Amino acid sequence: VAVFGAGGVGLAALQAARIAGASRIVAVDVSPRKEELARRAGATDYVVASENTAREIRALTDKQGVDVAIECVGRATTIRTAWESTRRGGRTTVVGIGGKDQQVTFNALELFHWGRTLSGCVYGNSDPARDLPVLAAHVREGRLDLGALVTERITLDGIPAAFDNMIAGRGGRALVVF
Repeated sequence: VAVFGAGGVGLAALQAARIAGASRIVAVDVSPRKEELARRAGATDYVVASENTAREIRALTDKQGVDVAIECVGRATTIRTAWESTRRGGRTTVVGIGGKDQQVTFNALELFHWGRTLSGCVYGNSDPARDLPVLAAHVREGRLDLGALVTERITLDGIPAAFDNMIAGRGGRALVVF
């Protein structure tokens, strides 16, 4: 599994990959400072995003690519890189919310040749009646650590600084406490 973006959503996806039993979990982020957070969430490997990210991921997976890529950023270049990091017949899921200006293109031959599946995901495509009890059990039994997603606790006055941190690629999730 490769998870693109090591913010709050990406850290949760890393934990989910670990819980699901993925043998290799590659975290990708633009910030080298997020490596320790990603590894604590379950990443076995960490790649700092660059023009060579897909090639680096393929090198980590015997040149095959990952079975599943989860894009948590919502940028066209990240979606494209996640797609290119996925093995033939694998699945790329876009969780990140991009703008209308974020256009991703594919040619007809590569769609045929790679046979990958590309899909979007809204709120984990969950069924709350089925999935919330399972998530709660993971939390109770210590497999899903929600506290690890929170890297700072702030008051309402701290919201602007939390957005600055998010834009600068620092930390995971800020929790507003009042």
